[in-house]
Amino acid sequence: MTTDVRVLQQADWNTWYDNLVRAFGGVPESSEERELMNALTEYDRSLGVWDTEQCVGTAGAFSFRVTVPGGASVPAAGITMVSVAATHRRRGVLTAMMRRQLDDIRAGGEPLAVLTASEPAIYGRFGYGIATLQLNAEIDTSRVRLSVPPGTDDVHLRYAAPAEVLDACEAVYARLVPGRPGMLARQPGWERVSLLDPEGDRDGASPLQCVVAERDGEVVGYARFRVKPEWGPAGPNGAVLLRDLEGLDPAVRAALWRLLFDIDLTSTLRTWARPVDEDVQHLVSDIRRCKLRMKDSLHVRLIDVGAALEARTYQAPVDVVFEVEDAFCPWNEGRWRLTGDAKGASCARSEDSADLALSVRELGAAYLGGVSLASLAAAGRVRELRQGALTEASVAFSSVVAPWLPHGF
Repeated sequence: MTTDVRVLQQADWNTWYDNLVRAFGGVPESSEERELMNALTEYDRSLGVWDTEQCVGTAGAFSFRVTVPGGASVPAAGITMVSVAATHRRRGVLTAMMRRQLDDIRAGGEPLAVLTASEPAIYGRFGYGIATLQLNAEIDTSRVRLSVPPGTDDVHLRYAAPAEVLDACEAVYARLVPGRPGMLARQPGWERVSLLDPEGDRDGASPLQCVVAERDGEVVGYARFRVKPEWGPAGPNGAVLLRDLEGLDPAVRAALWRLLFDIDLTSTLRTWARPVDEDVQHLVSDIRRCKLRMKDSLHVRLIDVGAALEARTYQAPVDVVFEVEDAFCPWNEGRWRLTGDAKGASCARSEDSADLALSVRELGAAYLGGVSLASLAAAGRVRELRQGALTEASVAFSSVVAPWLPHGF
């Protein structure tokens, strides 16, 4: 077949989106979800592959800004809605879309591309590295107790309709974005994702509930969750299913966690997609009964190595020359000298001898500070060519807080 990659036209959106839904199992989404995805789609950044009149491949991009170490908000293409029809596997469809996407992103001047993967093995060959992990938990709240910090009792909690307090909750979220690498500054329209609550996704649980935390009349935190009632021979055995929890300080977060632990008729709290340095781990009485597990989350691809490395700051002074391999985006290949510290950085082409050798995939994995270059070297993915350079770069690239993607796209 001739791979015909086209920019999506609005008239073709339903056909294009139907192909995507079929590739992900074919279960129709709610009208609310479908309408929101249509509204958020950036048509000029969405691609379709067509075999005559049939759509057989989809790929899109959102115009995001992602926080990097140092607090800067950096333009990033959020790769999304990628699919290939089962009838057209192994024909170069995905590669053709990835090629077009990365060329377009480079032309648009964004230094980064980011994505979440349905299957993590897919995107490494296109230069994406796993840069953040997420923490999932199933906490036995009948056995686990919380030790809360001073000031927790001073936080006022109240139930509120999620839509009615959306603006106040978004203001809390916006204040937190600069403080953690990986967080996305929400663009207009994206606040609606927080309110999606299709009945088909509840699996017997309640509609979405919201509790806001207030201090001196100001909203300083919130939790959104569902409650799934269950009953056994010994009585109630329900579960609290947490979607979002944000707070501006430890006392606020502890007050919200304590509420979730104490909801009547429940004995389990299930959480998904939380930061790996979640503070509740240090409040619980028994970490073993929290059943913690990790999963890959945000994958990062450096589109422009020099611009990307200059966009962030570094935990300690660093002066290293990287020998970068990037077969898919050869404009990144070669030697780059990075000099920087907590105030800023520069990164430019260099003829000096290389200190570290790695592929762009490893740079993407380490970029947000959650994956150590030393750990990648231990796996044979980074080679130290100058003694001491690995330690220097590993310390410099680290982040005080774990990078975290708060929601998918």
